[in-house]
Amino acid sequence: MLLLSSPKNNKFFTLKLSMNHKPSRRLFIRKSVLATTGLALLSTNTFANTIINTDAPFQGYNPYAEEKNDLRVSKLIGKHLTIKGKIFDETGTFTLPNINIEVWHLSPNSKSFKHKAKLKTDASGAYSFITDFPNNEKGKSPRIYFKVSNQYKSYFTELIITDFDAHISAKHWEENNQLGDQLFPVKEGELSASTITFNISL
Repeated sequence: MLLLSSPKNNKFFTLKLSMNHKPSRRLFIRKSVLATTGLALLSTNTFANTIINTDAPFQGYNPYAEEKNDLRVSKLIGKHLTIKGKIFDETGTFTLPNINIEVWHLSPNSKSFKHKAKLKTDASGAYSFITDFPNNEKGKSPRIYFKVSNQYKSYFTELIITDFDAHISAKHWEENNQLGDQLFPVKEGELSASTITFNISL
């Protein structure tokens, strides 16, 4: 009598071997290898899903984005946006240096989130990056998603963009209104090359 584990539900089942019906040693080894491989694949997939499942509130987040400040596909073609601002503490009083910032958005004329990057604030708490104008999800205005974090906490938010202006969500207003006059984003420049100032409180 043998006890084998099931790769699907981690339960044990009993395999009875009678004297009149013995599987060959080769068959037994082959089945054992398959069972072990199944368990290994299950463990690997479960581990991978655990890593990628970051509970991000926005679609398209990838924790393995490249560190860079220029997300553009081409420097010559398309509409470009420079996003800059500062990261403040939770009181909205002091800027925070060396804060991790992750950004991502739908790529132009695409339904894929190929535009993504990681960057950090400088000694004055400032950040800046340049990117292509985002495509929009169905029923929504174009937007850029942010994850801001340090060793103690992380915060997700979004910057909503149109051709002529930039906006924040009601949730962002509620969680960042301590920024006062620095709360609302400011969009300047031409349609093909504009700059948005966007501050966040962590």
